[in-house]
Amino acid sequence: MAMNLGPLLLVFVLGLFATPPVLAQNNPRYKKFLTQHYDANPTGRDNRYCESKMNERHLTSPCKDVNTFIHGKTNDIKAVCGEEGSPYGENFRISNSPFQVTTCKHRGGSPRPPCRYRASSGSRRIVIACENGLPVHLDESVIIV
Repeated sequence: MAMNLGPLLLVFVLGLFATPPVLAQNNPRYKKFLTQHYDANPTGRDNRYCESKMNERHLTSPCKDVNTFIHGKTNDIKAVCGEEGSPYGENFRISNSPFQVTTCKHRGGSPRPPCRYRASSGSRRIVIACENGLPVHLDESVIIV
């Protein structure tokens, strides 16, 4: 009794290509990274943008001192964990190319809402920690243009 392996092989090959996106969607650290640091198409990039985005992303209880939003495509950010990044320090990767970013700094005062932020926008290389090929932490202390 000969068995046709064609359908089984097809399912296996499709599974190889479908698994990575599913793993990315289910990684809680990657999801948190995106929530805290990713905004594909920002509007304004001014103080109001920061106040609105920080509130929307629930980063204001207590008021977060500094937070940077990276603008662009998620695949470009993920690529820093691979060929588009270089080792930096012990556990980080630095992007080979700059990204558009907006950094929101708490203006001071009470650490409780309402939080007021000052925005600064520009282009710079990013330093991230990666886990299983996905960004999971942005190092806010490193600013390299």
